Amino acid sequence: MSAIPWRAVPFWGLILAVSTGPASAQDPRVVTLDDALELSGVAGQGATPASNPRLMGPRAETDAASALVEQARLRPNPEVSLEVENAAGSGAFSGFQSTEYTLSVGQRLELGGKRSARVGAAEAQAELASLKAVLTAVELGQLVRERYLMAAAAAARVELAEDVIARNEELARIAKALVEVGREPPLRALRANAALAEARARLVEAEAESLAARVALASLWAADEAPLVPAQFPNITPPASLTSRGTQSLSYRLARAESTTAEAEIARQRSLRVPDPTVSAGVRRFAQSGDNAFVVGVSFPLPFRDRNQGNVAAAEARLRAANAREAVVLADFEQAVATARARYFGAEGRVETLSQTSLPQAEEALRLVRIGYRNGRFPLIEVLAAAEARDTIREALIAAREQRGLAAAELIGLAVQ
Repeated sequence: MSAIPWRAVPFWGLILAVSTGPASAQDPRVVTLDDALELSGVAGQGATPASNPRLMGPRAETDAASALVEQARLRPNPEVSLEVENAAGSGAFSGFQSTEYTLSVGQRLELGGKRSARVGAAEAQAELASLKAVLTAVELGQLVRERYLMAAAAAARVELAEDVIARNEELARIAKALVEVGREPPLRALRANAALAEARARLVEAEAESLAARVALASLWAADEAPLVPAQFPNITPPASLTSRGTQSLSYRLARAESTTAEAEIARQRSLRVPDPTVSAGVRRFAQSGDNAFVVGVSFPLPFRDRNQGNVAAAEARLRAANAREAVVLADFEQAVATARARYFGAEGRVETLSQTSLPQAEEALRLVRIGYRNGRFPLIEVLAAAEARDTIREALIAAREQRGLAAAELIGLAVQ
């Protein structure tokens, strides 16, 4: 008896989790691709970003960036200063007889365009955070489509494995009957039973892979149960108008926003090189005479050493890096479009050939061989060979449909602007 492949090992843990779960987990709902997109929160009226943790983070980052824009618009707060002189000394200055008080209000004046540069940098960061949130939703939608296709392919392979078991059960029954009447040697029955056992082991593996694929799909919206996915592949059509204009793609817009943010940060760092004076005005009271006097002052730092040159140089280096990424993203986008298109049309050609030519011919050949086997005109090995050829074509058709859907999902993601 052959060992169960290692890919089937997670099946037992998943079966245990499902069997020990709540009653609702015993009867999971059947979801379509549209249902999955709604549940993930990227389409329709399903889960909102507030309920899907995969979208909560980017939306929260957007809210934080918007709050920082409002903070950047605020001007510096005024300062209140109280000075006490000639207090608690000796002689004539003992106690508080000669104490003098000065109360003043100071205001730091922002020079060099600091406020406008600060607001510009915060707005650029807010735009970048918004684009990242949109990109996260797009990537989540593409991931939902990909995992749904994988789950549909796994369900189709389960159906294939069940069909193979049904066929092998019939072959084993026929072989047993032929052996009993002496038309086949006992070896034929042993061969048929071995093929049936192998088919049952393959069904266990296919069911494990199907359950794992459905669990992976449900994790995209943090579901507590693995939904059921039909074995039919959804119709995912790539956009017909997609071209290689990478400058309009979301990935390029994000890279461009990073460059804009770097430029705004350079302007902000350069504005910090100009020192800000602090202007103050107040009243001073003289204790001996009881007179009051108006006091005016101004102070500012002397930029002898620190002129923020290090931060300016770092911001300029980040801009060069952002510009380089911008060029790379543009080149990668055009390459990704060409590759995805080639994969889509190649898979579509394989689907058409396998479904319209190869599979019907293999089905007819298997039908004729099985009729001949029942009548004793063909040995069992011929039936097994014809069945294996038919099953190989069905497996290839499942893989081709899966690859076609994955390529279409990638093209949909690339088309988002």
